[in-house]
Amino acid sequence: MTTTRTVQTPFNRLLLTGAAGGLGKVLRNSLKPYAKVLRLSDIAPMAPAADAREEVQICDLADKQAVHRLVEGVDAILHFGGVSVERPFEEILGPNISGIFHIYEAARRHGVKRVIFASSNHVIGFYKQDETLDAHVQRRPDSYYGLSKSYGEDMATFYFDRYGIETVSIRIGSSFPEPQNRRMMSTWLSFDDLTQLLERALYAPDVGHTVVYGASNNANVWWDNRFAAHLGFEPKDSSEVFRDKVEAQPMPAANDPSMVYQGGAFVAAGPFGDE
Repeated sequence: MTTTRTVQTPFNRLLLTGAAGGLGKVLRNSLKPYAKVLRLSDIAPMAPAADAREEVQICDLADKQAVHRLVEGVDAILHFGGVSVERPFEEILGPNISGIFHIYEAARRHGVKRVIFASSNHVIGFYKQDETLDAHVQRRPDSYYGLSKSYGEDMATFYFDRYGIETVSIRIGSSFPEPQNRRMMSTWLSFDDLTQLLERALYAPDVGHTVVYGASNNANVWWDNRFAAHLGFEPKDSSEVFRDKVEAQPMPAANDPSMVYQGGAFVAAGPFGDE
């Protein structure tokens, strides 16, 4: 579903990392109204700039100096870059852990005061699906990937407390064109609701470090966003329109992680490197 909304005064330049990824390709289009220039970055190849309102810059997040060059001259950062699935720790370390440090250090040095951090539901993935969580629950990462996102949230808190850089950390559920399984009926976040959430994260005043769960207006949601109410995020879409299609799939076993844990299959991925 596409929603018409009033666009606020565009930023001079926004940086979107991870622009070659699945969500990055969507946001490359949907974020254009919010910036006079959208700087797009990834380590993977991207389509060339479509016009003067786009800048395309290849950058390895593990390269501190490259990230500092990337951040120079931007007003706010939407940080979607990094490894987005569970992998061995060594593969997570550079882009996700060193990378988030480089982003915040570059923001500090270049005077950027707002970061939108693409965190993940996998920072609380070991909670059961019959539990309702708010932003103040103890984190229970389900994977090395989830650990890296948990670390990113700590980085956001530190850089706000120490340097006044504000962050909205979005614990994204499952943002795809449509939910792919029963678990995603609860975690699904439509692209349009994601764009609305990013708009609110960019423009809402005095966010400090706000943690918000990214899910659409689904019938059964595991997350309570009362501590992010000041953002004014009001999701419009719902996974219900896909229920018949999803429930036509074979029913997983009752003890399948996708039926038990909020993090689904991530809780069982690995270990890596065992002989």
